[in-house]
Amino acid sequence: MVVAVAFLAAIGFFLVNIVDPYSGATASPEFAAAHSRFLGQRVQELAVSTTADGGAISVDTFGSKEAPKPPPPAPTVSVSSGDSSSDDDHGAPAAGTPDPGSAQAYAQSVLAAQGMGDDQFNCLVALWNRESHWNVYAYNASTGAYGIPQALPGSKMASAGADWATNFQTQVNWGLGYVDGRYGTPCGAWAHSESTGWY
Repeated sequence: MVVAVAFLAAIGFFLVNIVDPYSGATASPEFAAAHSRFLGQRVQELAVSTTADGGAISVDTFGSKEAPKPPPPAPTVSVSSGDSSSDDDHGAPAAGTPDPGSAQAYAQSVLAAQGMGDDQFNCLVALWNRESHWNVYAYNASTGAYGIPQALPGSKMASAGADWATNFQTQVNWGLGYVDGRYGTPCGAWAHSESTGWY
């Protein structure tokens, strides 16, 4: 009798090791609604309780915007050459050609005459590069700002000379006067432009 019990125990132990008793409890992509092995209980089910008012669950929303388009290049303002035959031949007045190098050289000489060094000149170059790239004809169609210092409106520069629309010296003189009156120095104006995007 003892031999028979020992034999049955050995066979049972052997079968348990061959057949995994937990094979039905492993995760599966298939949902089993009920299985007798788990006493009729549903498996792979998740119940979530909520404490929201009325049992409603809110879902976060989000939106998106179209990426901003880069600003168009500043158009140049046409300047009449004063020669009416040129206007008749081409149908439009001749466009002026900006001279940023001469404008910068002039501004540097004015600052030097006021006792300001390269540090102030460097701030001015950075400021007006941002505003107009030192283009005497630069025009911002959305705001109406004009010229090297982007005076708004451009006609303000008439206080420095009647040729404000075409002369870089007139624009530089007006722009330096504006910077001096409002910020004290070109570096003061540059610091404001860095923090706000305008001066």
